[in-house]
Amino acid sequence: MEISEALEALTSLSQEIRLRVFRLLVTASPHGLPAGAIAEELAVPANTLSFHLNHLRHAGLVSVRRQGRMQIYTARCDQVEFLKDFLTENCCTKSSCAS
Repeated sequence: MEISEALEALTSLSQEIRLRVFRLLVTASPHGLPAGAIAEELAVPANTLSFHLNHLRHAGLVSVRRQGRMQIYTARCDQVEFLKDFLTENCCTKSSCAS
């Protein structure tokens, strides 16, 4: 993962609604949830949710697929694993961390 990708993901998750959406989608993995169910569960207006889902999608943290007339959103847990690996890549390589 590049620094720019990590920054984009961290920036996206640093907003409360997006973090709540992502956490909800993680619990619904691997099947995902339709946008309407997300909006209802989190009590977020549809237009507001759409903005935040697009932000998460642009950051690579969620994917969307069409199922009939619904759009189903799924957490990209692999991206979070990449982010975790990126953040901990050099963990404990300095003597001050090892103690």
